[in-house]
Amino acid sequence: MYHLALKMLMGDRAKYVMLVGGLTFAALLMTQQNSVFQGILSWTTSHMRNSRASIWVVEKNVEQVNETKAMRDTDVNRVRSVAGVDFAVPFFQSILQARAADGSDKPIQLIGLHAATLVGRPPVMVAGDLERLRLPNTVVIDQLAIQRLSIGRPKPLGLGDTFEINDREARVVGICRTERHFFGYPYVFTSYDQALQFAPRQRKMLSMILAEPKPGLTAEQVARTIERETGLKAFTVPEFSRATIDFIWRNTGIPASFMTTIILGFVVGVAVSGQTFYSFVLENIRHLGALKAMGASNALLARMLLLQAFTVGLIGYGIGIGLAAVFGYAVLPAGQPPFLLDARTMIITAVAIVFICIFAALLGIRRVAKLEAAIVFRA
Repeated sequence: MYHLALKMLMGDRAKYVMLVGGLTFAALLMTQQNSVFQGILSWTTSHMRNSRASIWVVEKNVEQVNETKAMRDTDVNRVRSVAGVDFAVPFFQSILQARAADGSDKPIQLIGLHAATLVGRPPVMVAGDLERLRLPNTVVIDQLAIQRLSIGRPKPLGLGDTFEINDREARVVGICRTERHFFGYPYVFTSYDQALQFAPRQRKMLSMILAEPKPGLTAEQVARTIERETGLKAFTVPEFSRATIDFIWRNTGIPASFMTTIILGFVVGVAVSGQTFYSFVLENIRHLGALKAMGASNALLARMLLLQAFTVGLIGYGIGIGLAAVFGYAVLPAGQPPFLLDARTMIITAVAIVFICIFAALLGIRRVAKLEAAIVFRA
């Protein structure tokens, strides 16, 4: 009987193609938009992956990692004195202007690392020596900085070349690989003291404090102790990530924009698949009536319709996911916009497709349940 159900489904090529096409479009739209949305959200927390630390200590009013409120230099020693803190170092981050060779100013994300430990260093060095950041006026730049600051040069910016940051000379001693920043700024790393020289002078210059827990203690335990004893706010990496993403959800229109498109894809899938499948059932109502007259129960007919619905659902889901992956990784320019197709996105799409299939099948099941077997004998 189930083989017969599949033959009935694929025998009507027009309806079969429409069902698969509708579910493919729904899966493609939901997956592509959700993947771009997840990619953008990953940009909001990339700062913590580009400058790694277990505990991030910030001013008490800071809500997310891309926000900076300056602290006093003495706060570093206050954090160091907290029981359970293995070590704590100052960390500088700010948006400054760097001058390209053609005279144009480009915004950069300047990162100042503690010179003795270089905690917060970039995760991957492509060329050069990070240890040379301890020399005066030296910087390590990422590949996006090379692209932005090489405008007007006969060849790309490289090791030993210089450029200006806030009218002060900076010499490149290394090239690193980083994840894209949410605001699209290239990363430039230097020592903490040198960063203070590049930046305009202010009364308070300390951006954050990076800390590590002592062996045997968790980052969460030490972060809570820091908060109690200093009055500052201390985040672990998962906490800071959640706080940043929550901030984006509450304060920007990005989630609403993407959710609207994702919901639209779902609604289109429900409408097209439900209408097409119901039309398919009506066109095969006599065949279903004949099966019912021969003794097929409503439960068996319902299982046949569910098999038909889930067959086209599985095919449409597979094609949709495949097209989304091709579109995201092969058609779009690298990283523009960001595309993150992970297991969670595929599961969300799968659940949505299952719901669409169940809805479409229920429309047919409801019609079959009311079907009289005698319909097969009517003219």
